Amino acid sequence: MDTKLHSATGIQTTCPYCGVGCGVAARPDGVTGDQDHPANQGRLCVKGSALHETLVPAGRLLTPRVAGEDRSWPDALEAVSGAIREAVARHGPGSVAVYLSGQLLTEDYYVANKLAKGFIGTPHVDTNSRLCMSSAVAAHKRAFGEDCVPGCYEDFELADLLVLAGSNAAWAHPVLYQRMKAAGRTGRRVVVIDPRRTATAELADLHLKLKPGTDTILFNGLLVWLARHRAVDHDYVARHCQGYDASLEAALEAAPSVSSVAQQCDLPVGDVESFYRWFAETPRTVTGFSQGINQALAGTDKCNAIINCHLATGRVGLPGAGPFSLTGQPNAMGGREVGGLANTLAAHMDYDSPGARRNVARFWGADAVPESPGLKAVDLFEAVHRGDIKVLWIMGTNPAVSLPRSARVREALARCPTVIVSDCMAETDTTAFADILLPAAGWGEKNGTVTNSERCISRQRSFLPLPGEVRPDWWILSAVGRALGHGQAFDYQTPAEIFREHAALSGLAAREAYGQRKFDIGALGELTEADYDRLAPVQWPLAVDAAGNLSGTRRLYSDGAFSTANGRACLVPVATIAPGQAPTQSHPLVVNTGRIRDQWHTMTRTALAPRLLAHRQEPFIEVHPSDAERLKLREGELGRLTGPDAGVYVGRIRITPDQRPGEVFVPIHWNDRFASQGIATNLMKPVTDPFSGQPEGKHGVARLQPAPSRWHARLMRRPGHDWQPDQARPDGYWSRQPLGHSQSWWLAGYQPVDWAREVEAWLGGAPQVLMGDPACGRFRAARILDGQLQAVLLVDTAAADLPDLAWLDECFGAERLSREQRQCLLAARSVETEDAGALVCSCFQVGEKQIESAIRSGQDSVEALGEALKCGTNCGSCVPELRSLLTETLPQRAQVAS
Repeated sequence: MDTKLHSATGIQTTCPYCGVGCGVAARPDGVTGDQDHPANQGRLCVKGSALHETLVPAGRLLTPRVAGEDRSWPDALEAVSGAIREAVARHGPGSVAVYLSGQLLTEDYYVANKLAKGFIGTPHVDTNSRLCMSSAVAAHKRAFGEDCVPGCYEDFELADLLVLAGSNAAWAHPVLYQRMKAAGRTGRRVVVIDPRRTATAELADLHLKLKPGTDTILFNGLLVWLARHRAVDHDYVARHCQGYDASLEAALEAAPSVSSVAQQCDLPVGDVESFYRWFAETPRTVTGFSQGINQALAGTDKCNAIINCHLATGRVGLPGAGPFSLTGQPNAMGGREVGGLANTLAAHMDYDSPGARRNVARFWGADAVPESPGLKAVDLFEAVHRGDIKVLWIMGTNPAVSLPRSARVREALARCPTVIVSDCMAETDTTAFADILLPAAGWGEKNGTVTNSERCISRQRSFLPLPGEVRPDWWILSAVGRALGHGQAFDYQTPAEIFREHAALSGLAAREAYGQRKFDIGALGELTEADYDRLAPVQWPLAVDAAGNLSGTRRLYSDGAFSTANGRACLVPVATIAPGQAPTQSHPLVVNTGRIRDQWHTMTRTALAPRLLAHRQEPFIEVHPSDAERLKLREGELGRLTGPDAGVYVGRIRITPDQRPGEVFVPIHWNDRFASQGIATNLMKPVTDPFSGQPEGKHGVARLQPAPSRWHARLMRRPGHDWQPDQARPDGYWSRQPLGHSQSWWLAGYQPVDWAREVEAWLGGAPQVLMGDPACGRFRAARILDGQLQAVLLVDTAAADLPDLAWLDECFGAERLSREQRQCLLAARSVETEDAGALVCSCFQVGEKQIESAIRSGQDSVEALGEALKCGTNCGSCVPELRSLLTETLPQRAQVAS
């Protein structure tokens, strides 16, 4: 288990973003990829590469707060324990709820689950992982008998047919995508199944741009094709499976023919046939699926429809063959291991598992373990809204933005008598509702373990001291447990103690399941502190050979022995279930949501790194050209989406044929701290999958209209005080973009403004430099104090006329403005400065105009551009955009040459 913990490049730890679980060599001033980590082998995406840029003191929560006042830890712990004690005494244990996060380490998760379910006695413990992967969990349990991903990352490289369903891996799992791409070879095929043409489709030999919500039809049709073309492995099915006949019957009813599938999915018949034929004739097939499959009213059925096809062909747990759930968060799987979901207990034991409740209670020494599951996320917050929950403890997540129907979630938080929030950031949309705020450790300060999508447990090591009164989440939870009178059960001194207990419980659970349960890390239950510190990445389940050597398991179920009571896998009959919201005459557009390349969740961390907001600077709405023409929308202007429940989203229009007509796409990341009306979940109804409880996040409905603005503006102010544009003017549109030396805002207004009268409110004082041209709607002003630039306001009638801000931001970084800088302020650029254009490559800060110039000068391939500008040579996420620019610019170059 020895590993090199320290090197010249830094301390070996793990990236806190997506479920790929990349290893990082970290220092406070920089990070590199860990060459020895099996997940990434030294690669990092742009978010991982910028991790050190988010390690800033700005916005940190450093001291406990009770009722808005800074308090000591003893006072805060008494407030938390007192609120819980009173709620339990007056209303019962079920009046307390805990909402966790895939950002927590496994040790944090374990203590939270133990405290809530074992000693407070509430079953209402759920996690934001409910929003991203719980449908895959439910499908795994229905099919395999346990929540297990059968394969490993290597299978994506070994597969001769790679199917990516509902997964924009190029942006959401970029390092794993780069491994897929690097494994390309003659004869290998890739099928991408997605209503949008995303960056991932660049890899595709076949892109099935299907109608949203029809994935079950497509995969039911595949099962029918396999049966009719003698591609089912009947011997495997007879020996290792059950439910095949009923599943085929349901598939025949839903998808009786290729033409029926093509019609229902809105796909060409030939494309459907090609996909089915390739799948049937390719033994080494991996199907990777993610949020586009999971986040649906029929998410669990979609996952099972995929798994059915792999079971019918015997392609589970084999090299280069199997279904693979691509997890969204860094420790979503670790949370699943310890029971962080409301319908599980601990160590992959469910409430209805024989003897599970008794075994868990005995192991913990607890007498309050609930008898039945708790409320899942959407239902949990509805119970808060009703008043059933009196104390809600939220840890490391931002449900005021991430849950559907955000406005109702905020109402619920406002109504709750006691809201406790543990977070590293002081001001989020959720902390605004907190009665008690607890300062929690952030990445770089945490010490524990995480488990990635391929069941690989890795250490996340601390390399920074805890600032102020900040404490790890496990410490906070343990202190509350002791304050509630359960000192012996929560007398943890180190995370290693917690890990050993977690590992021992997994071993007990596996033994009680008589060898059927795969999750077993009991061999790590005796780790010393030194062993824990040295723990190298390892996949579960674990085994110890006769010589005492520890080894992990790359693939599961390759022997056909599953985790069910009879050892057989279950094919599950899947019917067609329409999405929860259907377009209407008043709300005719389907709304899809998702991640963008450089941002993470609700931006509370990634927005601290200015370069991560340079690629997509504002909320946006992607719309098909035919819809744009019909609705009189213009590229770069503002559009307004309005949902049936009056939810509103305002963003820049991006016109692209990558969208299907009648559908739009919006990103999930913006919140009320970064945009005036940019919360995507306001357009989503809280409809949930009946098996998993996962809300439908990919199929809202809305109407789209232009948001005509009389003026557009960019405002830049020196950092140092909290300020939002609605303090100067409450109407209109704004979005915030942190820059290297300043804070900036995109602004637009629907009413005329007398800028000469109002400019002081925007600049924070009187301008020293001012220029106005009322005839063309242009206004410029700058405030300078003691030679330093304090604020700049640039106003035009169209957003496209506003200048680039890179040069101006450098002016804010100057201790004293030069004469040349003063002269050029209102032009917003130096005569010597080249306009780089919209950022394309975040890793090396290469802009669109620089790339176009390089193409015109002879760099006519992605490789040549990489040599000249470095773009595309690190994480590779910008390569699809580079190819697009080559396609657009090369013909222009040829035309000029001729």
